[in-house]
Amino acid sequence: MSREDIERGGGVKSSGSNNNSNRNGYLSTSTYVIEDAEAHYWTSWLVPMFVVANVVIFVVMMYINNCPKHLHTRFEGKCVARFLGRFSFEPLKDNPLFGPSSATLQRFGALEWTKVVHEHQGWRLISCLWLHAGIIHLLANMLSLVFIGIRLEQQFGFVRVGIVYLLSGFGGSVLSSLFIRNNISVGASGALFGLLGAMLSELITNWSIYTNKAAALFTLLVITAINLAIGILPHVDNFAHIGGFLSGFLLGFVLLLRSQYGWQGRRNLPSGGGVKSKLKAYQYALWLVSVALLIVGFTVALVMLFKGENGNDHCHWCHYLSCVPTSRWKCNENNL
Repeated sequence: MSREDIERGGGVKSSGSNNNSNRNGYLSTSTYVIEDAEAHYWTSWLVPMFVVANVVIFVVMMYINNCPKHLHTRFEGKCVARFLGRFSFEPLKDNPLFGPSSATLQRFGALEWTKVVHEHQGWRLISCLWLHAGIIHLLANMLSLVFIGIRLEQQFGFVRVGIVYLLSGFGGSVLSSLFIRNNISVGASGALFGLLGAMLSELITNWSIYTNKAAALFTLLVITAINLAIGILPHVDNFAHIGGFLSGFLLGFVLLLRSQYGWQGRRNLPSGGGVKSKLKAYQYALWLVSVALLIVGFTVALVMLFKGENGNDHCHWCHYLSCVPTSRWKCNENNL
């Protein structure tokens, strides 16, 4: 591409073939089971709608991109899958993920520091969540969204999961903008990492009502570590992953609380019997701390962003969180 695109990671996959993973390698919805038979389950519709929206936007973006209309030089190569007509992909030297050009991504709302800060286009902090650099990027993220998001929506409803998804994606965009300046960034994986973080905090805060919790905690930690480690490869926006994960982790303590086992059935017990408090003391404490950290974190990050602060000036080692140079690749001054 004319300007280097940063795809926000691929899928959130598990590391092996243990009993907690399905055959596709993604986290299974049966990793841990709720002991409380009184738990209510919702029908998942928001996550499938998110998937449909992302696919539709990608199709429209490819239609507008219209690769055959561009004048590609012999060095750049020809459009890929030219039988698709105006839906064909940009040359692989421009976009190896089988997608549109950088110009098209920018036109549709890709995240770019200059436009957000100097041209007051803050809406790009959200619009970039619905864009994908290519068909590979799109498929990986949508598979992850289905495997992670549907279980959460079934257990907690569309309102809470929708808030976690959007705020996590927003948090990932903010952190990305603080550290990456000269490249554009697109993708839903900041929001997906937020859902993963929310799964982890939800397991912690609702620890007493789950079975197989130690195994589930270990699985989630391994999955998180592997996917964050993948983010240190070039051309992957790991700052969006980290920002999304931290936002989702804190939001899980705030929004995904469950009442103690037996709380709903307390009315059938004699006066003074059964569980007296809906939540445990540590759940209240985690809720308060998480709310405070979210307010302070978002406020400080947004103030720094719109003042034009460069996060690398305040954290000289943070660039290693997004790209670690090796003998096979180098990282530029913007960490990628």
